Amino acid sequence: MRTHLDLGCGLSPKNPFGYDNLYGIDIRASEEEKSNATIVTANLAVEPIPFPDSYFNSVSAYDFFEHIPRVALDFNTKSSRFPFVELMNEIWRVLKPNGILYSVTPAFPSEKAFRDPTHVNIITKKTHRYFTSPDFLARMYGFHGNFNLLRQAWVHPRDLYKPKTSNLAELLRDMGKRLMGEQSHLIWEFEAKK
Repeated sequence: MRTHLDLGCGLSPKNPFGYDNLYGIDIRASEEEKSNATIVTANLAVEPIPFPDSYFNSVSAYDFFEHIPRVALDFNTKSSRFPFVELMNEIWRVLKPNGILYSVTPAFPSEKAFRDPTHVNIITKKTHRYFTSPDFLARMYGFHGNFNLLRQAWVHPRDLYKPKTSNLAELLRDMGKRLMGEQSHLIWEFEAKK
């Protein structure tokens, strides 16, 4: 049975691959669960993902990565840490071999990447190179995972909740949105190599 985890899910975890077992993680505790998923409360900017190694077939993050700080400073210990790099390590850890990370994030140069004052991690079309082969540029910041980039694509926010399609009509519609400058979000599909 396949298992999926949705990060930053609120009360309704998304399940882009339609897997049987659905879990979610959100920072807000809620006594009233409005889905058939198991939702766990955690602050992933400071806590690890509370699941064992190689537990999930897939992990999704919709409009979530932009809220995870790149750098966190501790003035008491005069040290710093890299919460986004730590989270990417955690995602790799909980994915099974060949598991898929599917994320959608508002990205530069769209103004939607900057509009919300809680957006502290601006993603660009080259950010993936810090976590994917062959570059792994985040190794210098403590990244030890191993992802292959399967796909990166610009999408309109209405198109966020579906994995890749080969439908010609949708591909033409997406091309029109790209030409009109309406695509503000970047999709990442990474495969965990273990």
